Order: sequence, then structure tokens, then C-alpha cells
Amino acid sequence: MKTWPPGTQCIAKSDNIKCKTGEVAYLKGDILTILELGMGKAVYRARHNRTGEEGLISASNVREREALRVDPNLSLMPWFHGKISGPEAVSKLRPVEDGLFLVRESIRHPGDYVLCVSLKQEVFHYHIIYKDSKLTIDNKNYFYNLIDMVQFYSKNKGVIATTLQKPKKKDGTKSAALQLYKSNCPTPQWPFSLTPGWLLDLANLTLGESIGVGEFGDVYEGEYLGRKVAVKNIKSDVTSQAFLEETCVMTKLQHKNLVQLLGVILHNGLYIITEFMAKGNLVNFLRSRGRSVITTTGLLHYALEVCHGMEYLESKRLVHRDLAARNVLISEDNVAKVSDFGLAKTDSQTTNNAKLPIKWTAPEALTSKKFSTRSDVWSYGVLLWEIFSYGRQPYPKMSVEEVKERVEQGYRMGAPEDCPPDVYALMKACWEKDPKLRPLFHKLRGYLEIELSKHEAGSGS
Repeated sequence: MKTWPPGTQCIAKSDNIKCKTGEVAYLKGDILTILELGMGKAVYRARHNRTGEEGLISASNVREREALRVDPNLSLMPWFHGKISGPEAVSKLRPVEDGLFLVRESIRHPGDYVLCVSLKQEVFHYHIIYKDSKLTIDNKNYFYNLIDMVQFYSKNKGVIATTLQKPKKKDGTKSAALQLYKSNCPTPQWPFSLTPGWLLDLANLTLGESIGVGEFGDVYEGEYLGRKVAVKNIKSDVTSQAFLEETCVMTKLQHKNLVQLLGVILHNGLYIITEFMAKGNLVNFLRSRGRSVITTTGLLHYALEVCHGMEYLESKRLVHRDLAARNVLISEDNVAKVSDFGLAKTDSQTTNNAKLPIKWTAPEALTSKKFSTRSDVWSYGVLLWEIFSYGRQPYPKMSVEEVKERVEQGYRMGAPEDCPPDVYALMKACWEKDPKLRPLFHKLRGYLEIELSKHEAGSGS
């Protein structure tokens, strides 16, 4: 039997209510996270994702939660057929089934949409208009996007002839909702609701205060089945589709120094639900505490924890592309975890330069679009500088254009105040012009462990 590393999420195959001493109770379909190998063979210590209880589980009673394949045909809107005419829509909804539907762009009213749904051998066409930056059919129910609208009318008839019961997929697309749902459910029925897969149930989510506003949407504090969570809300249909790839990537990643994905909810576009990191991002954490609170030993701990997370990504041949202190979060128990895989890719295909974080991006990635683990190492060098300067903005007083020009000419930042010389030497190694000369993360981890042990010995901690 395969051994599962800590962080692996598993789904219970049956109930375990009458527990033996030391065991954790769970019901069929509950999700548990492996903490460590237990006392005997195929026995693990695990945490129940909903109750937070910890205890022993038998590997024979659970199965590993299936990761999602990154598939370019995966669509959050497989029922969206683009710009087709009314007669074309009718032909696509043959043979007619009650509740069979699709959404198309309106040819008569550019910028609007049409919902087409079958009932009793007829196809009804509903004009979807934009009003006050929202979508509506009846001027009563308003939606941020088409995903939200389809979800609503799959459960509520409203002004349309019948609830939406079966999506007519555009040729070549696969339903992302179906893939998210069926991680542990071989024959799901549409519309999807409660699930042991990656698609979570909106009814179990309580949204709290906004804790951040990003380029792509807001981040909220929330609670899911009694557990505190962070909720990233991606409202735009197009952006939601782009973030689907981030979601697929995150289902494959299980490590103590990466922020853990708990699942997604299709509502207001896309809700990405992750573990809650109580102390916020590393930049603000360092700035608000400063030298009087965080020692050099503490800084080295954070640097090493980020390095562990990146070494794991390196082992999976994943390139983060946006490694920076703002994308490292701190948990309640002071553990640093890498987050925000919005730009993460398994390859080095073209990325839009306008969205690149210039001050953190390696020269070859800016000029030739060559992204690799070694370009992540460059970014890690900048992140080290941020850590040891207690959250200062890199390249102080320099514009983005100046940074691009001067770094290309060989300029490198000086050491932050009181930075250990060996740590600054690591930064400079990360900023070698030739990517092949930069140390990989497993080497950096070794150097940092030596540095940390020196400081711990020196401080007697």
C-alpha cells in the first residue's frame, strides 16, 4: 500500500462512530488530513477537516482525495456557446428534452446574452441584459455573472419556463463543475450540491469580513462547517475560468509550507476556499512587529519555511512565477506558507508582461519569457531581502523601469541593515545573471539550515 505524506487529504469510505481509544470519529464522505504515520502499519494520525479533532485512522477506511487534471478543455461554462444565432441554438438543443439549456451571445443586441431552454418540444429564448453592471432577465433578480445566473435558475424557476436541468455542452468542452464534483462520486447528477469532492456546498459557508482586495477579487474571512477559512471571490466569468487552472494545480499540492486548498464553490463566479492564515501576509507581519519583536533567528525560520515550500514545488516541477513576501502567509502558530498560485505553471509558456511583478522577476523571464525553478530562485533572493529588511519595498526609490534597466546592466541591491553576511551571499547567489549558476531550492535549504543552527547555538535557543 502507498504511503501518504503529511498534508495528504483523504475521504472516508465508511462511518467510524464507535471509536477505539485514540481514534478520530468520522462519517462516510468526511475529509481528513494526514498529519503523520501512526503507531502501526497503515495507521495514520489525522485531523478531521470539519471538526478539527485529531486521532488515529486506518488507511483501509479512507481513500486519497483525487487531484484534478489541468485540462485546457475544462470549462466553468460548458453551456456557453458564444456568438450563435437563435435557429442555431434551437438545432443544438435537439433532441428536445425538458430543461435542456445553453447560453449564447446575442447577435441582435451586442454585449447582451440569451438563455435558451427547452420545454415540451419548444425552445424559449430569454434576453439577458446588463443593468448597473449586473445581469438580469426580469429586472428583479440580478447576477454578477452567467455562472451565478445559471446556478440560480437551476434551483429556481422564476420567470423562465422551467428550471435548468441539463446543460448542452459546447463541442470540445468538459464540465469543470462535474470534474470538481466527482472526485469521489462516479455518477453525479446535475445540478451538483453536497459532495465529498472539491466542489463544496454554499449552504455550509458563512462569509465574514473582507480581509483583502486583490486585482482579481476580494478575499474574505469565513467559516465552513465550523472551520475558519479564507475565501477568495473571483467574480468575472473570464477570470474565474483562468483561476480554474490555479484550483487544479492546488488540488495536487499537499505540504505544510503551502496554503491548503479546501475546495471551491460556484457562486458569484468562483469562491476558492483555503485554510485561514490568521496573521496575514509576511510583509505586513514583519512591518508591524519589527526588530524589537522578531530576531534574526525568527527571520531565518520564515526564510527556511518558504524554502521548504518552494523545494516541494521544485520536486513537482512547478514554477510559481509570483514568489514574493506578499504571497507568503503566516498561520496562527507562526508558520510561513506560500500562497497564490495564480501564475503557477508546469511549463514556460508566454505570460503577459503587464501582469508580471517586475521587481521580483528574473531578467530572462522579463526579456525572453523563460520561466523556470531558477527564475523562482531569483524571486526567492528578493524575498530574502524583504525578510531581512523587515518588509521594506525592494529597490527603494527606484521606478519599475529603472529596476529593469539597471538590473540588466548588473546592478544588485545592497545588504539590508544587520543582515548576516552569509545570508546576503545567498541573495547574491540567487541573483546570478546566468540561471544555471543559481542554487536550486534543495541547496538553499541546506545553506539556511546551517545558518539557522549557527544562530540558534549563538543565542542559546
